[in-house]
Amino acid sequence: MKTIQYLEDQAARAERLAKRITDTMTIEKLLTFAGERRREIELIAGTRRA
Repeated sequence: MKTIQYLEDQAARAERLAKRITDTMTIEKLLTFAGERRREIELIAGTRRA
């Protein structure tokens, strides 16, 4: 569970930061990063359930 929590924290932090800045390119990169972390969480969670 530590890995999932770590990835969730990273995703949430990137999303919060994206809301506070105005540079479009940086916002896109942060949201892409957050999406990748959330997909990783789904993969890990799916593996553990199976």
